[in-house]
Amino acid sequence: MAKKGGEARTLITLGCTECRDRTYSTSKNRRNDPNRIEMRKYCPRCRSHQLYREAR
Repeated sequence: MAKKGGEARTLITLGCTECRDRTYSTSKNRRNDPNRIEMRKYCPRCRSHQLYREAR
């Protein structure tokens, strides 16, 4: 079944701010969060918890 044209939830990728590795993907509601999402997640490349920002 195809998605509706005006759906609010979109699929995004999260990229590490230190090494620029794009490890995680998630969905967000565009109406509730119009700005870029930032989360602290584990980066396997840096081997530590880093700030992940929504990539374009």
